[in-house]
Amino acid sequence: MSELFQGARPKIISVANQKGGVGKTTTTINLAAALVELKYRVLVIDLDPQGNASTGLGIELEDREFTTYELLLEDVDLDEVILATDIENLMVVPATVDLSSADIELISNEKRSFLLHDALRQPQMERFQFDYILIDCPPSLNLLTVNAMIASHSVLVPLQSEFFALEGLSQLMLTIREVRHTGNPDLRIEGVVMTMHDARNNLSQQVEQDARDNLGDLVFKTRIPRNVRVSEAPSFAMPVLSYDTTSKGAIAYRDLAKELVGHNMKVGA
Repeated sequence: MSELFQGARPKIISVANQKGGVGKTTTTINLAAALVELKYRVLVIDLDPQGNASTGLGIELEDREFTTYELLLEDVDLDEVILATDIENLMVVPATVDLSSADIELISNEKRSFLLHDALRQPQMERFQFDYILIDCPPSLNLLTVNAMIASHSVLVPLQSEFFALEGLSQLMLTIREVRHTGNPDLRIEGVVMTMHDARNNLSQQVEQDARDNLGDLVFKTRIPRNVRVSEAPSFAMPVLSYDTTSKGAIAYRDLAKELVGHNMKVGA
């Protein structure tokens, strides 16, 4: 699949929004699963100390011997931290609460903003033959998020279809602009995806319209609906595409994956 990116393989995407509860981890997990269904090899990097992406992909706490903490701060090889999931061609670098102290420890490191960038460009990465790497960022604009953005080609922003959704988005855009100036001039916005959308709700429709009026084509056509199956799936440690493959949520994430891949094919053409 390397023809997609013209040498930028794997395509590295940060899934970021400093506002919590917007469906960031849910989008990371299910977009990854949908890309695998499209025959891509995908790595999820859990950069959130809550470790929800790891749990949602079935990685038990006792199996997380080496995590993103060791990858960033202890120079552990990728071979040690990449774990297989129950889904073929979907792998994960897990996280634990240990990562919560990383922000403080990173401050004294002169390469503090580039540690993830360098870790993901270890020579053995080529052997894994990943097509996509999705980074589940913490719900804050801290050094971990900056590391993710400097390591990435683009940023995908989940935006909840609720009041105040657009508040804070401007701060995220400023952070992206700052990262372009200080460490990753080629970073771009992959797009904004509306999450927890209820087409019957006037507020959801208004938030979506505001987003499209302000951001134009940056907003994906695909909307992720409010869906009980999407909410239930993490408690069974699996993506909704595995938990209920015909649910509205699963169908929406498949559509999002196809839209994202199609966009990248156009960019790479």
